[in-house]
Amino acid sequence: MTVDPQSLSLDPQSLSLPDALARARRLIATDPALALAQLREVLTVAPHSSEGHRLTALALRRLGRIGEAQDADLEAVRTAVHDPQMLAAAQALLANELHVAEPILKGRLKSDPTDCAAIRMLAELAARIGRLPDAENLLRRALELAPGFGAARANLATVLYKQNRYGEAVEQLDKILSEEPDNAAHRNLKAAALGRIGGYDEAIALYAELIDRFPDHAKLHMSHGHILKTVGRQEDSIAAYRQALRVQPGLGEVWWSLANLKTVRFDVADVAAMEAALDDADITVEDRFHLHFALGKAAEDAQDWARSFEYYAQGNALRRAQIDYDADDTSRHVARSIAAFTPALLTARAGQGHGAPDPIFILGMPRAGSTLIEQILSSHSMVEGTMELPDMPAIAMREARSVDDGPGSWIAAITQATPDRLAQLGAEYLERTRIQRKTDKPFFIDKLPNNWLYTGLIHLILPQAKIIDARRHPMDCGFSNFKQHFAQGQAFSYALEDMGRYYADYVALMRHFDAVLPGRVHRVIHEALVDDPETEVRRLLDHLGLPFEDACLRFHENARAVRTASSEQVRRPINREGMDRWRHYAAWLAPLEQALGPVLTAYPAVPAD
Repeated sequence: MTVDPQSLSLDPQSLSLPDALARARRLIATDPALALAQLREVLTVAPHSSEGHRLTALALRRLGRIGEAQDADLEAVRTAVHDPQMLAAAQALLANELHVAEPILKGRLKSDPTDCAAIRMLAELAARIGRLPDAENLLRRALELAPGFGAARANLATVLYKQNRYGEAVEQLDKILSEEPDNAAHRNLKAAALGRIGGYDEAIALYAELIDRFPDHAKLHMSHGHILKTVGRQEDSIAAYRQALRVQPGLGEVWWSLANLKTVRFDVADVAAMEAALDDADITVEDRFHLHFALGKAAEDAQDWARSFEYYAQGNALRRAQIDYDADDTSRHVARSIAAFTPALLTARAGQGHGAPDPIFILGMPRAGSTLIEQILSSHSMVEGTMELPDMPAIAMREARSVDDGPGSWIAAITQATPDRLAQLGAEYLERTRIQRKTDKPFFIDKLPNNWLYTGLIHLILPQAKIIDARRHPMDCGFSNFKQHFAQGQAFSYALEDMGRYYADYVALMRHFDAVLPGRVHRVIHEALVDDPETEVRRLLDHLGLPFEDACLRFHENARAVRTASSEQVRRPINREGMDRWRHYAAWLAPLEQALGPVLTAYPAVPAD
């Protein structure tokens, strides 16, 4: 296409559209007013030029005309979207035909690298296949080109949220909400993100406001119930869950949320309602497995062990079918760790890493008493409880990509890292977790159980951090996981054999670190803690170098927020309720017992600190 030379003050000869845009682009830095005038002339001839509108936005921004610039950004996106190629790509994405959409979008960006609409759509494609860092980079590029592209910013907020970077997601959402304050979807995502970084009061207020606007939205009531439970408002959370069920009686996650409080006992009407929901052929698989877990809890409370196990088994089977988990991957990861973190390596690395003593890591198996230990320690005047933080696995996975050598490749990256890099990673962890710290207490807790896989990483980058291994009887812990549906993660927990192997791998790695770093990991045996709390709490505090405080024995009086499945249990005095429940199900637990092997007979086998 050529542009009429009479319409441009650029050159006496005919110019192609790309040449006209290139000249205007060069002018923006030196004379944005002239560039804007020339771009206006270009757009009278080529009104559907996405690049022309984008450059107009840049010129307007240079001139300080921000509102007009944002309008031009959006016009650039609108014109691109109506292009036939872009429509074809959008239709392919809608049909989830990613193999069709990808070459269209890449071809589009090859011819026009600044097409923000194409960049955003390619980011959506990357996010769908789990390449969240790639999606983030693409969205940031789109916003660099078009800061007023609100849809791209909303996508970026979602991608950040999915990467567990909740504070950054809130920052992006605040920018969007300054332009669209009534956008319900963005306010809902902000409430969810705030709940992840301790902004509970604001999140509760947001949910209450959204519920006023959308009283018949069952999942809003459910989310409201989740956060009310977290802050200890149990009766209010139950009321929110019940309201969700009045709106949508077959919503399985709500039934499971009630069961997961551990304190609710379902009555005959509840059981009938759940069974009726299961009979509905149209409910989703997700609703179905949640209902099975909830009905398993109801039958357990009624001491109908056979029926209870059958419900739990069906729920686990449905969930396991959705999960790509290979127990061999975990075993290989453990073997690589044992081979890599040798006495020679650890001696050579002594004194490296970041010297901050702030973090206290509580790790081990889920359902092993880690929340109880956290509640005890967070009742100490010098220790702040946070939650299960995703930051150590995130750092490991990011480092793994630098090696790109399959599962466990972070081990090679970390063991080969320079002293400066190890110190940088320790500092990064402290910075990433800073948003979770709401007090000036000198120590804080990260109680992500799965951090046992990263014990070597923790030691190398934060050698002064404390590590506590929460351990519970293998059968008791294994069955407790089997009857628990986790909101995310814990893919090993939906088959008894997988669970036994996972527990055995965990013990093997902890045994290795006991041998190569004697005393580095302090072990708390759950049964010993329950039987003699004061002795075990004093041992624990001695290991941490903290003075004994009586408040640690009155942990149930601590009003802090607790997100985990044990939230209501740790708000009561210590007790044996829930222990040894597996014995009622022993007839069905042979796969777990066989997979545990010698680990079961050797329990607890606790080395001295």
